[in-house]
Amino acid sequence: MTIAFNGDCARQFSRVRQAFEVNFSERGEVGAAVTVTLHGETVVDLWGGSFDAAQTVPWQETTIANFYSAGKPIIATLLLRELEKFDVELDAPIADVWPEFAQNGKEHATIRHALCHRAGVPAIGRSLTNEDLWIWSTMTSSLAETRPWFEPGSRHVYHTNTYGHLIGELSRRLSGMTPHETLEALATEIDADLHFGVPVDDLHRCAETILDSKASPASLPPDDGGEGSMILRSYFNPPGYSSFGVVNTEQWRRAEVPSTNGHGSARGLAAFYSALLVPGKVLSPQMLMEATAVQSVGPCPVLGVDVSFCLGFQPSTPQRPFGPDDASFGHFGTGGAVGFADPSAGISVGYVMNHVIPRWQSTRNRALISAVYASL
Repeated sequence: MTIAFNGDCARQFSRVRQAFEVNFSERGEVGAAVTVTLHGETVVDLWGGSFDAAQTVPWQETTIANFYSAGKPIIATLLLRELEKFDVELDAPIADVWPEFAQNGKEHATIRHALCHRAGVPAIGRSLTNEDLWIWSTMTSSLAETRPWFEPGSRHVYHTNTYGHLIGELSRRLSGMTPHETLEALATEIDADLHFGVPVDDLHRCAETILDSKASPASLPPDDGGEGSMILRSYFNPPGYSSFGVVNTEQWRRAEVPSTNGHGSARGLAAFYSALLVPGKVLSPQMLMEATAVQSVGPCPVLGVDVSFCLGFQPSTPQRPFGPDDASFGHFGTGGAVGFADPSAGISVGYVMNHVIPRWQSTRNRALISAVYASL
């Protein structure tokens, strides 16, 4: 099958085009796009392959994809903007903004704890259904009533799916707008094709996610308060919280599950990070410096490795590098989608694809990132 490649690539970055094409011929890529900006100017903007699993429809310039956890820095940024607007301290209790969250021993959990995965609620205690997943108020009230799985602030545990509802509700309490509405406003401001809840008129642009099935358990075992229960519920309560079984449905695409179901383009992710590099355009320099500073380091039972967290962002580390510069910041998503910025080099990168593999990094995104830096 002949694979069509489209877009533009500056001569200096021809290695990125080569890596992108090899991803299809040798690394199992089905459909994807990659965008790179250098000092605010687009130097790579490529797309190719297939929109669908049957590989009958070509990926278009306007195609968007589910980028999973690459959306965590975006929902965090929406909250950080509201904190600046209303002069709310990072170390203020969550309950100052969201009083109901103080239930069951969470009264001392802070906004900083929430932003760096230390708030104690990586999973919801009460068993929920997929019908609950589509209702924002049900998800957030269930999260608020959850007894913390550990003392908030005492450690970090990756809030795989609850992060979006936790941070999104804090943003909503301050702004009065849903994450969808807040992101649409920011996306318009910075010209970024990014969505939490895809508008009806854009559903036709969503690439089919090709996801190796990971069926949720028929029923969750009783919550015994242990780490096994916490981890299982973090992925499968509600059953479709990680997208399994619902990923290509209209309900999933239109819902607001900001840590997991963000949709957008490679251009959109690159535009987001490029805008962050402009002082004051999205966040003040002081807030961006704090947000991209490492806040928590140590083992994580959900991820199964030592990990470092900033405030919504992740730093570049030897295990999960964005590039050679320690100042780089961004986030990978399940399957390999990634967005990041390197302030020292003045670059931003966005990469989305539809063939999802069960890990953040892949040979595909590593090849693209290596090619970007080999071009500088």
